[in-house]
Formats: sequence, structure tokens, C-alpha cells
Amino acid sequence: MTAETAAKRLGELYEIIEKHNYNYYVLDAPTVEDDEYDALMREVKELETQFPQLVTDYSPTRRVGGAALSTFEKVTHTVQMGSLQDVFSEEELYNFDAAVRKEVTPEYSVEPKIDGLSVSLEYRDGIFVRGSTRGDGFVGEDITENLRTIKSIPLRLSEKLPFLEVRGEVFMPRESFAKLVAMQEENGEQPAKNPRNAAAGSLRQKDSSVTAKRSLDIFIFNIQQIEGKTFTRHSETLDYLRELGFRTVGHVVCGTIDEAVERIRRIGEEKHGYAYDTDGAVIKVDDLAQRDILGSTAKVPKWAVAFKYPPEEKETVLREIEVNVGRTGALTPVAIFDPVQLAGTTVTRASLHNQDIMDRLEIAVGDTIAVRKAGEIIPEIVRVAKHCGNETFRLPERCPVCGHRTSKSEDEAAVRCINPNCPAQLQRGLEHFASRDAMNIEGLGEAVVKLLCDNELVRSAADIYTLNMQDILSLPGFKEKSAGNLLKAIENSKNEQPDRLLFALGIRGIGRRSAELLMKKFGSMDGVMNASEEEILSIDSFGEVLAKNVAEAFDDPQMRELVEKLRENGLKFDYDKAAGSDRFAGLTFVLTGTLPTLKREQTKEMIENMGGKCSGSVSKKTNYVVAGEAAGSKLTKAQELGVTVITEQELLDMING
Repeated sequence: MTAETAAKRLGELYEIIEKHNYNYYVLDAPTVEDDEYDALMREVKELETQFPQLVTDYSPTRRVGGAALSTFEKVTHTVQMGSLQDVFSEEELYNFDAAVRKEVTPEYSVEPKIDGLSVSLEYRDGIFVRGSTRGDGFVGEDITENLRTIKSIPLRLSEKLPFLEVRGEVFMPRESFAKLVAMQEENGEQPAKNPRNAAAGSLRQKDSSVTAKRSLDIFIFNIQQIEGKTFTRHSETLDYLRELGFRTVGHVVCGTIDEAVERIRRIGEEKHGYAYDTDGAVIKVDDLAQRDILGSTAKVPKWAVAFKYPPEEKETVLREIEVNVGRTGALTPVAIFDPVQLAGTTVTRASLHNQDIMDRLEIAVGDTIAVRKAGEIIPEIVRVAKHCGNETFRLPERCPVCGHRTSKSEDEAAVRCINPNCPAQLQRGLEHFASRDAMNIEGLGEAVVKLLCDNELVRSAADIYTLNMQDILSLPGFKEKSAGNLLKAIENSKNEQPDRLLFALGIRGIGRRSAELLMKKFGSMDGVMNASEEEILSIDSFGEVLAKNVAEAFDDPQMRELVEKLRENGLKFDYDKAAGSDRFAGLTFVLTGTLPTLKREQTKEMIENMGGKCSGSVSKKTNYVVAGEAAGSKLTKAQELGVTVITEQELLDMING
């Protein structure tokens, strides 16, 4: 295929995929089956790999996230991103209307108030070029790469406007919020308090690939600036934005304040059924010329207010506190209480998260508690309404599943079972052990690990290396070829460097880089196991908490027993220092464009293995920019700052030289 033919086909594919995305994410009306959509995306990726010079900023492959950023650059808003005056009663709504009617005879647009993070999106010649946070209304932060991952944001508009800036609200759908909280609870992490906080945290991730996994969405609710079009009414702008490809906030135009108040009541009744969190409704004068007449105060416009609904809380009696153990060993207390109706459903239980929260609440079995739903979906205990007199509940000193002692680090709230063979932790621990960044056992994913655990073929990570052909063939779905491939992958993993093994053991806070630093310092698994806290603390970037985690992990008899079994099974314990180097220590690299042979993650890993650092943005502190095809703005900035630009081959020469 020629580049010309590929360019034509890519253009067709972009258009087809954009249409499917619009139907699915904006209209909620899918027009293609998942497998057909996936086939289109695969074709795009294959063509872009073959012809990297044809990749555009509006390619659908730009939505998966890229290299991590070191910081967020400031953005000055040409048009202030202001806020609205809040009102809390219908009387205040009528007072607002009376003030408006002194100047004009209005019609009102009434819209749900999405509880998310306000952002600005900028388009030039119909292409998305920049996105930023509201900040203080005057200066925000550039979060373009993170916003690209939101599939309801069009990367290319249906009309090629010279310039357009719109304002929208990024939110985390309730279903996504529930999954995130469940994952955080499983990991023993502090769960997000509500969907708004979760959305804000996701948008400020320095690694956009993390943002891409958070399933964020957006509603557009205003045009900030536009060239090439004029409008007379706000409702017209929302209709036009929808034609351009945006998902716009639902709105109803009301002729009187009575109609507007009734609509606000209706939103309040229906909001429990929305897929997103709504903390109120917005009422705006629809006529844009009338808005100019009404003007603004120093802080807020006079042509709009935000009505806030009161939170729904119910009181009930706490009957029991159940303690669950997650995959990382975190003990999670769960309150069991008399049933209450909240947001249209019956609720009987809510997570208490950790001992710190229970201490703050001073909660005990028998207390009368106040319960509400965070994000209209996650039940949470707000306070103790009436104490029964019992002592505050304490988490047990022994794991309720395996009976092993528990431990609490100074840097976190979670109390954990530190037995690596605890049945409650086994499945997820094995998934981590076999993962690509750990022992890299291809084929040993979530489904296969579950089968092994369910059939009691493994009780620890060491048991993976005692599996035989008969064991694997006893599992459903395996034939001789697939079983042989899995056994070969298990055998090959024995040759992985011991820093991967150290990471695979799942010691709290030990990632790939810190595992490598430990191996460089002590030379072997035995060296790390026998190191004291003081010796570990001598490693740059290791603090007291991390040093304590490592020392405590290898003080535990079960961990020692597991490591000895892994040794007996032939895993590599001595570190080959030639595999890593400090040659790039103190150097910062930025990767941009598509490299001829290396993938981005592969290149990043090579640089970090040599002691270097990879950043997502170019600054005066950048030492090298590694540039490939379609390098873009990072290359331009490097040239402006005089940063050294090198090719893939030059990087490889530096590594091998």
C-alpha cells in the first residue's frame, strides 16, 4: 500500500470511527457491534504503525494516553470562567426572577447542575488544540492530553470554525465511580469521597494513560468564544454545539418563573436516576442580549443562579461491623445496619474504610448513625447521631481469614494482614506476580489464576513452578498446545532478573524502579533480605517508611518461607549488574513522535534502567529529546530552548556505548 492510499483509507476510518463515537458517547445510540468497532481501530493502528508520518492530532488512537507529565503548564483564560450565585429555596428563585424583571421580560433555560470539574476546550480550524481547568477563573492549568482520553470530546468538529472555545463539566459517571471505589478498597487505599473529587483527581493525573482508564465523561454547557457564527439565544448555542459533535447538557426553555421552578422540582425528583451526580439545577436568562443588559456584579452574573438541593440523609441503628480482607491484605470494616431508603434503593451496609475514620466518628455497634449516598450510589456514614455508650470499634490484631498478625504502617491508614499466603489475598497476589512488569508469565492472567485457585492447584506463588502438564490439562479450556505454552512461559520466567522477582513479591510501596535500586545496592535477593533498615535508608529516594516496609516484609517467617521455595524452584537470585547502569543518572529525556523500531514504553524502560528519567514535557531542565516521526510541538519547543535532539539510533548508541 502506498502512503497516498493509506492516507485516504485513514481519513475514511477516522470519519467512520468519529461517527460511531458520536452515536455511542453523545447520542447514547450505538450503531456498531463491539467486535466491528475493534476491527476498525485495529486497522487504524496497523496503518499508523506502517505510516507514522500520517498520524494526526485527531486520530482516535490519541485517546489512550501517553507519556507522563512532570508538571501542568499555566493557561490564562481570555474569557473569565466565572461562577454562579447559589440559592437554596424556591423563595430565592422568585426573588431572582423579580430582580430580572425589573430590567427585561425573560425566558429561562433550566439545566441540571453537573457536579464535576469545569474545563475549557479550544478548537482552531475545527481541531481540538488545548484544554484547561477553570483554576481561579482567570488562570487554569493545561490538561490537554488528559482531556483527549475522554471519548465524548470530539477531536475534530463537523464544521471547520476558525476558532471556538467552549466550557463544560467533566464528571465521573456513577458506575465508574463505584468501580473505582471498589478497586481502591481492594487495594487498601483511601477511597475517593465522591464522583467530583474522583473526576478532579483523574484529570490531574500526570500520566494520561491512567486518566484514560477512569471512564470520565463531559457535558458542554456554554460557548466562551466563537469566530464565524453569531447567536441570539443560549438555547440556540446548545443546539448548535450538539450539531458540531459535543455532548451538551440537557436544557428546557421555560416562559415563566413558575414553569422554571416546576422544572427544577422535576430535576430534583429525577436526579437519582441520572447516570451522573447532580447537586442542583441552573436557571439562566436565555436571550443573550438581555444578559448584556442585566450584566454582572464583581463576582457573579445577574442573569443566572444555581439552585442547590438539600442532601438526603437517614438515621438508622448500627447492628454489626464486619471485617473483610482485600487482595493487598487491607482489613476493611463494613457497617451493617437496619434498612433505610436512600436515592430510591434500600441500603443496609456501608464501608467504614479504616480505623482512623472509625476513631473520628467514635462509632460503636448499637449507635444510631446518619447515612447518605456519595454520588447517589455509594452509601456512607456521615456521623453518629446518638452514641449507645459502647467503646469505639477496633480492628482485630489477627487476620479474620488466616489468623496471622496484622500491621499498620505510619504512612497509611490501612491495617493489613502481612501473610503473603493468606487465602483472601492469594488470587490477586498471583495476578500481580505473573504480570508483565513482574515475572512476565504470558498466559497467566486473571481468568487462569482464578481457575488455579478454585481448583486448589496453587496456594502460593511458589506453587506456580510445581505445575505440570496434567495439572494444566485438568482446567477447562486447555489443550496440549496451550498448556505447553503456559508451562514454557512459567519456565522462561525463572531467568528474569531478581529485581522483577522482588517487585513480584508485592511488598508495600516497592515498584519496579525501587526494586531495581535495591538490587543494585545489595546485589542479590539474599542481600536485600538480610539488609537492615539503616542500610536500605542509605539508598537515594528511600525514606523511613519504605525502608521499614522492606525490612518488615523479610522479617516475616511466611515471606522467608515463600522466597526459599522460589529459590528451590530455580528462580534467579543473583542480580546481573550489566543489565542496568547509572550511565543516565541525573539526565532527563522526553520522547516525542513515533520511533522507527522501539515502542514508547519499551524506550522509557530502557532509559530508566540506565538511571535516567522520562518526562512528558520539554523544559530548560530537559537534557535530551528523542524524536521520531510526527514529533510535533515538543520538538519545536526543544529547538526553541536549545535542548539536544537525538534519534532512536543515537539513543541506542548512548545505551550500548
